[in-house]
Amino acid sequence: MTTQTELPATSAGERRSWLREHSELGVCVLLLALGVLVLTDALTMDVDIAQRGPVGPRAVPVVVGIGLLVIAALLAVDVLRGGRGQAETGEDIDLSEPADWRTVSLLAGVFLGAAVLIEPLGFPAAGALLFWGAAYALGSRRIDRDPLIAAVLSLLTYVVFNNLLGVPLPGGPLMGAL
Repeated sequence: MTTQTELPATSAGERRSWLREHSELGVCVLLLALGVLVLTDALTMDVDIAQRGPVGPRAVPVVVGIGLLVIAALLAVDVLRGGRGQAETGEDIDLSEPADWRTVSLLAGVFLGAAVLIEPLGFPAAGALLFWGAAYALGSRRIDRDPLIAAVLSLLTYVVFNNLLGVPLPGGPLMGAL
């Protein structure tokens, strides 16, 4: 004979077991929330600022938001039907090694520095510092070529976004000279 206190424990154990077997539903919830956020942002966007053609600035975020919702639904159906994700067989990662906090700190500092400097220096200069700093943080020590590649990549990014895509980026004091 079972008592009332044993039944909820069994039920809670079964619930935990079911959740553990269907843990991919957490990804579904995350995708659903992200899709709703993107759609809400896109549909409440002020569109008068950058409309230059038949496709406005809402088009891509709406497509991405709908795509996220569809993927969340399809993944949820697959998980509830018994589908399981495959174990990753990609990189060989030694989990016994400690994290490389120096690299993480350098990258975070470079990103933060670029975010602070983008307004006073403009995107081309801040972007060049970002690209060069990221390359340095990730291990490149080619001081003869890395700054040049970073500057060219930053200027190319600025031209593509500012001139071709119509996304205004701050040019900074150097753009007046060019």
